[in-house]
Amino acid sequence: MPPTSQTAVPKPILNLGAAPAPQKTFFFVLAAISFCHLLNDMVQSLIVAIYPNLQKSLHLDLAQFGLISLTYQITASLLQPFVGIYTDKHPQPFSLPVGMGFTLAGMMVLSRAASFEMLLIGGALVGVGSSIFHPESSRIARVASGGKHGLAQSLFQVGGNGGSSLGPLLAALVVTPYGQGSVAWFAPAAILGIFILFRIGAWYQSHMARKDSGAQHERKRPANLSRKTVLVSLAVLIGLMFSKFFYLASLSNYYTFYLIKKFGVPVATSQRYLFLFLLSTAVGTILGGPIGDRFGRRLVIWFSILGVLPFTLLLPHLNLFWTGVVTIPIGLILASAFSAIVVYAQDLLPGRVGMVSGIFFGLAFGLGGIGAAALGWLADRTGVEYVYQLCAYLPAIGFLAALLPNFKKAHSA
Repeated sequence: MPPTSQTAVPKPILNLGAAPAPQKTFFFVLAAISFCHLLNDMVQSLIVAIYPNLQKSLHLDLAQFGLISLTYQITASLLQPFVGIYTDKHPQPFSLPVGMGFTLAGMMVLSRAASFEMLLIGGALVGVGSSIFHPESSRIARVASGGKHGLAQSLFQVGGNGGSSLGPLLAALVVTPYGQGSVAWFAPAAILGIFILFRIGAWYQSHMARKDSGAQHERKRPANLSRKTVLVSLAVLIGLMFSKFFYLASLSNYYTFYLIKKFGVPVATSQRYLFLFLLSTAVGTILGGPIGDRFGRRLVIWFSILGVLPFTLLLPHLNLFWTGVVTIPIGLILASAFSAIVVYAQDLLPGRVGMVSGIFFGLAFGLGGIGAAALGWLADRTGVEYVYQLCAYLPAIGFLAALLPNFKKAHSA
């Protein structure tokens, strides 16, 4: 319905629902929020990347590393849906710098932690920061999308993937040679993020003042989809998330240990291999959203989960060179799913952008944390190589995607 009074306001800004009319995509906002996502997730990836250093200095076992990952990922996963539900009704533009402040505090604790317990506290602070950051920043990405929801979600998420891939590289260049305390050297990056997020909050607030950002602008449930179909679809998406993030946990948390154990490479070399894998996930994230906008998100979900299966089955049986090569398509294909899954779920539940983002980003953290803890426990008892042989079959869960309804024409943008 066209606006009746504020005719000077561009129509597409917060009209999350619809339309054929051309809409403006605010790329400067998407770039800024993606960059802050990079900074936030870079700190998270530093936690995992310094595990080999902590193993030497604090004599921790793999199960304890799994518990550290579980702590910061569970704090994020438990809080994010509640943050999303609240901000759906009461948007909080300036909550984003507060979230980055928690991340900064966690970073400083991790840089000085001299015990397992302090590492848990630092990890929990980083998790709280992420729980505040992700739901509202995902909403801002959708607001700035101009109707290109998949593209916007991919650009937002690629910042996180880029930050995750930078962590191991920075650990190899800085933390490994200079020690745990050098984690604090990255504090200026978090401070820069706080400044940028204040500016983004001001932009968002100016648009909220002109037009309500709540659910009234969203479409109703996609045509011909019953409540039961929507619930089954959400259950399938959660199953696919389990498959995706348990497998990603095996690589992002234990890939360095796998390379060191199986091939005898030094720590710095293993971290560079991890960087290549995580960089491939960033590229896959960029591709998944626009392809979903063009050809339908269901197709992307199908391909990204099942298409990776041949590569995961091959991985445990390859030499060092081919291991590095094969993890690149694994990262590319598997990572293309997440933006499609998030936007598909947002389209299933219009008007619940914050809640959906909170649930699915929370699931990403929670499942990753549970996977890290469970696989760490298993690796201590059976060996890290067996973990990769077992996890190779996880993408087969992707056959559940056959149950997803195809409503591309009902929500194409």
